[in-house]
Amino acid sequence: MKRDHGGDLDAAIAKYGGVKSDWIDLSTGINPTPYPIPEIIPASWNSLPDHRATTSLENAARKFWDVPDSAAVLAAPGASSLIARIPGLVTTGAVSIPGPTYNEHAAAFSAQGWSLAADNYQAKVLVHPNNPDGRYWPGLVPDQKLTIIDESFCDVTPARSLINLSTTPGTLILKSFGKFWGLAGLRLGFAIGDPALVERLAELLGPWPVSGPALAIGAKALRDETWTVSTRQQLAKDASRLDDIMTAQDAKLVGGTPLFRLYHVDSAARWQDRFAQACIWTRTFPYSDNWLRLGLPPANAWHRISEAS
Repeated sequence: MKRDHGGDLDAAIAKYGGVKSDWIDLSTGINPTPYPIPEIIPASWNSLPDHRATTSLENAARKFWDVPDSAAVLAAPGASSLIARIPGLVTTGAVSIPGPTYNEHAAAFSAQGWSLAADNYQAKVLVHPNNPDGRYWPGLVPDQKLTIIDESFCDVTPARSLINLSTTPGTLILKSFGKFWGLAGLRLGFAIGDPALVERLAELLGPWPVSGPALAIGAKALRDETWTVSTRQQLAKDASRLDDIMTAQDAKLVGGTPLFRLYHVDSAARWQDRFAQACIWTRTFPYSDNWLRLGLPPANAWHRISEAS
C-alpha cells in the first residue's frame, strides 16, 4: 500500500506540469547541498564488498557517533530496510508510537502482526527529533523489551542524541545517511545498540547488505570533520532564513529541525498550490489542514522561495 511521504515530485509534475529540472523539491528534509562524492576505485564497483571495507565504515560510524564500546554497530542499505525488519526481532504484541510521526514505523509493525497501543505495550518507537514537528524526547528511560529511537534527523543537533541509551538491553538507535549528508540515493543507514538484536538484524539482511561505493563514500564522509562542522553551521543559518521568509507572510513556526521547518498556515492546501504554481513542491499532511512543511532550498533558489511565498 502506498503511504504518504515527501519526495513525490512525479505527482506534482503530473498535476502542475513542467519537467523535473524546473522544480525545487522542498517536500523532504534532505540537505540540498550534499556531501561531495569522492573518486571511487573500480574495485568498489566490480567486486563484492569485503569485510575490511565494512569494518572501516562501522568503525568510522562508532567514532562519529561516539558509540559506547558495549553497543554494536551495523551498516545497512538505508534506515528503511532496518525499520521494515525490526518488528520481527521479538514476539509480537502491542507497540507505542507517539504521533503524528514518520509513518513507516507503524506500517512495519502492523505488517508483522503488532497492534498499536497507548498503554500496556511491549515495544516503543520514538522519532528523535520527531518528523514533522522536531520534538525531542529527553529523559527517556527504556523499559520495554524493544525500544527503537529513530535519530535520522539528529545529526544536525548531535548534543541532543540519545546514543548513551544504546547500551540498554532491547534498545536500537537508527541513523540515516540520507538526511544530513544529503545522499538519500546512496541508501545507507545504521542500527546501533543491543548486540543480540543487532546480530539478528545482520542475519536478516544477509551477506553484503551495503554496496561497495556506499561503504567507501560513507567511511570518508563520517571522517570529514571540517565538512560536518561547516555544514551544521550553514544549515542552522538557512533554517533561520527560511523562518524569516515564511513568518513575514503570517505563517507561524510550529517546529522542525535545521533540515526542515513546520509551519501553521491558514490553509496548507492553498499554500502548497501557490508554491506549486511556481514549481516549488512542499509537504502537507492528511491529518492536518494547517500544517505545511518545507525543507531547505539550494543556495541558488532562495529568490524563488521569497517570490512565491
